Amino acid sequence: MQKTEWEIPLNLQPDPDDYDFDLERALRAVVGVRANVPADAFTASTLGTERTGNGVVIRAEGLVLTIGYLVTEAETVWLITADGRAVPGHPLAYDQATGFGIVQALGKLDLPALELGDSESIPVGAEVVVAAGGGRPHAIETKVVGRQEFAGYWEYLIDNAIFTSPAHPFWSGSALIGRDGRLLGIGSLILQQGDGKRRMDMNMIVPVALLRPVLDELLATGRSGRSPRPWLGMYAMEGDGGLIVGGLADDGPAARAGVQAGDRILAVGDEEVTELASLWRKVWASGNAGSTVLLRLGRDAGNVAVRVKSADRASYLRAPRLH
Repeated sequence: MQKTEWEIPLNLQPDPDDYDFDLERALRAVVGVRANVPADAFTASTLGTERTGNGVVIRAEGLVLTIGYLVTEAETVWLITADGRAVPGHPLAYDQATGFGIVQALGKLDLPALELGDSESIPVGAEVVVAAGGGRPHAIETKVVGRQEFAGYWEYLIDNAIFTSPAHPFWSGSALIGRDGRLLGIGSLILQQGDGKRRMDMNMIVPVALLRPVLDELLATGRSGRSPRPWLGMYAMEGDGGLIVGGLADDGPAARAGVQAGDRILAVGDEEVTELASLWRKVWASGNAGSTVLLRLGRDAGNVAVRVKSADRASYLRAPRLH
């Protein structure tokens, strides 16, 4: 086993004797992911140019499932095995709706593949393993503490996300492995719940149930078969006073239409919105990418109506190039 700079405390690592499947073999399917993105890429300013996380081999020919923000617009990708080998990879796809990314190894990984499991039936309270690349020292035994919808400020929404605690400290692209040794989800975020006296750190996991309907299309075309959703380039946040525009993508549709940071989001069309999930659902209900979305905003002491001609977010991103 390659010695690394960090390890999960031994008492939190999964014990192979507690599992009916070959835990060590399953953990070998989890690899490190290192991606380099050009400085002038659209996502460079928000996600950085050097990104590090994890991925999971899901097919023996070297197909790796990860979280998409690690590899979107990546110029080079390296897959790092538990024994320290570095194999180049090619980013095949990034699905905007689910957040999944797919990388194809360009060399021989010679690693086992994890079978996709039944992520929809995993109950709250279930004991699971969240694993990063690097074997058992990088894996944590944890529990499912929640199943609910998750809305992100970056125009993202999924139903029935999986929340686990204690949280894995290197969660990006990590593998959620069930008691049957199958892959249940991919790590996306770390979240905090509670107050200053008592706090719970959780990982938000994207369930693999969202991958099954789109996987074949992603492999064939690099994107799902869904019509692209209208994208505004608007970062929205929930506050005490309702929804606030926290920021705008440079030269994005909302910025070009005159939406301003600090605007209060009151309604989409004639429908009032008070939470992120309803905001994104109403925006997406306006039609496909390219449709016009009417936002009613509170600004200073008055209200304004702004018509935003939406876009396909993928049109702002660099397409993967095979070197």
